Amino acid sequence: MPARKTRKKTRPKLNGAHPFRVGRSRTGLGVFATEPIGKNKYIVEYTGPLLTNAQCDEAADNRYWFEVNSRWTIDGSPRSNVARYINHSCRPNADPMIRDRRIWIKAIKNIEPGEEINYDYGKDHFNAYIKPHGCQCDKCREKRRKERAEVRAANARKRKRAERAS
Repeated sequence: MPARKTRKKTRPKLNGAHPFRVGRSRTGLGVFATEPIGKNKYIVEYTGPLLTNAQCDEAADNRYWFEVNSRWTIDGSPRSNVARYINHSCRPNADPMIRDRRIWIKAIKNIEPGEEINYDYGKDHFNAYIKPHGCQCDKCREKRRKERAEVRAANARKRKRAERAS
């Protein structure tokens, strides 16, 4: 009689097979970790139809296109592509890795539960879609807050000088 294969019983995850969830963020929808994600761990694959660049030139512009190489682009617009909800950050905690016309999002830092997963979209996408509206990542918001505080302090110093002079 052959040996019977035994299955290892594991507890199913509450949110499926992924260590993240899609939820509301400052810029719309975002992807948030539900459990710790270690550095160099693959998080999710950016999926969608594979298009040639000739097909992309004929079609209307799409903000979910992800260029794989000089010949191929992935159209990530289907809602089944959960990676499309990962937002841009100038100080990201993840990075896209391209292997054999497939794109995987990989953690470049340890990500804690509740932390938003984000990566740098690149200069072309940034200039076309993000820059006209202003970057909303934490680094840029903090930078603008500091600049506004410096301007307020400079204006207050000017007012004090003007009051002393009069």
